[in-house]
Order: sequence, then C-alpha cells, then structure tokens
Amino acid sequence: MTDAIFASSVFFRLTIAGDDFGTFHTCEGLGAQMEVEQYSEGGNNGFVWQLPSRISWSNITMTRPVTSDSGKVLTWFNDVIEEADREDGEIVALAPDLTPIVAWQVLGILPVRWQGPSFDPSQSQVAVETLEFSHEGIQAS
Repeated sequence: MTDAIFASSVFFRLTIAGDDFGTFHTCEGLGAQMEVEQYSEGGNNGFVWQLPSRISWSNITMTRPVTSDSGKVLTWFNDVIEEADREDGEIVALAPDLTPIVAWQVLGILPVRWQGPSFDPSQSQVAVETLEFSHEGIQAS
C-alpha cells in the first residue's frame, strides 16, 4: 500500500520565472478541455471516429490574505504590461507544515486580473487579494 498525503489545509506556492510570489490559500482552475472532432468513415456504420483536436486550458485563480509578498504580484503585473513577456512558472501544493505534496509546471503565464483587498473598518474580515492568469499549458513536475 502506498502512503498518501491527504491535506485538509493546503497552501500553494507560486513562482514565475524563478521569482517566489509566496503562498496562496486557494488555487482554482487547474484544468483543460480537449475538443473532439467526429469523423464518419464511409461504409462503417457501427461507430464514428472521435479525433482529438484543440486543447483549451482554464485560467488559474489564486487568492490569499494580503502579505508582504503582495507587492510582488502587482510589480510583476505592471512589468508584463510594459513588455508582454510570457514566463513559465510553478505551482506547488504544500501540506500545513509546508512539505511539498505535488507540483505543476505552468507554461507561458500572462496575468489576466489582479484584485486588491477591500478595506472596510466596519467589517472584521481578512483583507484578501486575488490573482487570475492565463497560460499555455500545464505539465507535471
């Protein structure tokens, strides 16, 4: 039997082009969808060929409470606006003790949206930031 780590509280460390952006509490959108084209072969009425076509990758959205690393995200966002360079990165799922569980290489990252925190002194909520980015593919690390 294989030992498996099942984490109820997982953190996600994001690095882009070797720059550490710190840890995030949520990571959504690690996924892909394959388009399939149907081809009906003449004389074969028993089935239709299902041929792989294009693949589309979901945008990834990560959120976290505001930290000392929050400024790095906005700096990177502004740098991409000036140069529009796609960079590769990595998302690592971490156990509560920060032990790596699994890692994904994310190719050709471009920021799509950054949402800074809302500050309302009448609410006792944690100030949260959100980063959404597109990419050209994911590979297992």
